[in-house]
Amino acid sequence: MSVAERRGELLRAAVEQIEARGVTAVRIADVASALGVSNALVLYHFSTKEKLVAAAFRHAAEADLAHLRRLLGRRTSALRRLRSAVRWYAPTGQAKGWPLWIEGWAAALREPALREVTQDLDRQWKAALAEVITEGVAAGEFPCPDPHGTALRLTAFLDGLAVQLTSYAGALPRARAQEWAEEALARELGLESAVLTRP
Repeated sequence: MSVAERRGELLRAAVEQIEARGVTAVRIADVASALGVSNALVLYHFSTKEKLVAAAFRHAAEADLAHLRRLLGRRTSALRRLRSAVRWYAPTGQAKGWPLWIEGWAAALREPALREVTQDLDRQWKAALAEVITEGVAAGEFPCPDPHGTALRLTAFLDGLAVQLTSYAGALPRARAQEWAEEALARELGLESAVLTRP
């Protein structure tokens, strides 16, 4: 196994262990045990638990960003691309990483390396959305006057909704949360909600 392959294997195992145990409880030994390797091998690649955790979050973030870019890079209208991205990203969609990210945000308050990773991910998400919103404005699809502010408010709303749905089971019906996500997108773009439900 090459160094890159081994590193990828360790990162995938670390993500799984963080999802199962949480950031604070996960140990180097848990990752090593999951793969049947020594603690020394994990430490050879990452040197500390903090570096392993930060690298694991970056690994997960890169996968999520790649999926977002595929959705936003489709050859269709900006509105359709944004709607697809919001439907996927919202806690009612197919994105499965919400418990991981909520855990990461909490741990990032005390871990500078992890904070850097989560901030970088956040910047990239907002920039990708703002770019497509700007395209939609230029094409005359919607009148949104502030694409960057819209991207910030929209992701903040979806992140907060994710905390509610992930942390408090049954707090809100998923169908209602999806409606709210689409209403928020329409409102931020300056459109009527009905526009998003048209075939």
